[in-house]
Amino acid sequence: MSYIDGFVIAVPNANREKFIAHAAKFDAIFVEYGAIRVVECWGDDVPDGKVTDFRRAVQATQDESVVFSWVEWPDKATRDAGMAKFMADPRMQDAADCPFDGKRMIFGGFKSVVSLPK
Repeated sequence: MSYIDGFVIAVPNANREKFIAHAAKFDAIFVEYGAIRVVECWGDDVPDGKVTDFRRAVQATQDESVVFSWVEWPDKATRDAGMAKFMADPRMQDAADCPFDGKRMIFGGFKSVVSLPK
């Protein structure tokens, strides 16, 4: 089964187009290094929860939207090798000028346990 890297970030609404351009540039590098697919989703129906929610998880302010993203890899070995190449790539120097506060990003790697349809 595939391996997934998941990300949740808060992006200022004013930076929506900058974010899309940023994601298109850097997501292509993931694909270059073996990712099967990269998906970037701009929050549309992200309700406030009673105990926890996406907005609180990334400390999103009223003028920010939550972005939920994932990178799908064929397996963890491909992900580990691809992510190492991604992080060492000289193009990553441009990532410092990202249109969001990376300190509030939450992320992790996940093993697929159910995937439909097969």
